[in-house]
Amino acid sequence: MSTVLLLFYILSAITLSTAFLTIFSKNPIHSAIYLVICFFSIAGHYLLFNAQFLAVVHIIVYAGAIMVLFLFTIMLMNLNKEGEVHKPRFTRLGAVVVICLMCIVLISIFVHSKPIVDYETSEVDFQSIKTLGKVLLNEFMVPFEFASVLLLVAMIGAVLLSKKEKTTK
Repeated sequence: MSTVLLLFYILSAITLSTAFLTIFSKNPIHSAIYLVICFFSIAGHYLLFNAQFLAVVHIIVYAGAIMVLFLFTIMLMNLNKEGEVHKPRFTRLGAVVVICLMCIVLISIFVHSKPIVDYETSEVDFQSIKTLGKVLLNEFMVPFEFASVLLLVAMIGAVLLSKKEKTTK
């Protein structure tokens, strides 16, 4: 067994176990931490595919920015177990049925899929930082700036929504 294959199996085990721990953990902070570990292991998969730029961007965007927003949201919501509403059995049963149906659909798609045999190659290396920088800062400069402004407005909105109003006596 090669070291790459062994590393793939280890990363896959870490990814699947932390994904399940994210879903089944009772503590929302622990769930967020498990999700960060899952994101790092997915970045390891990108490194195995020799996509270093994608791995670094994945870590910066998901494990960095998105998880910080999740943690702020969790802490601002102040989740308590006393205020948690228990789900009725009908809702839980519906969730189990939907999950089983989704698994059946995904397995049937996997079984009936055919591998891609022929694909075209080009001389352009789309994973180089130089090529991505040229494309991002020349062709997609305006959408890139719109996305940054949108994220800034969302962050300001989240802070304003979380502020508590002062009560006057």
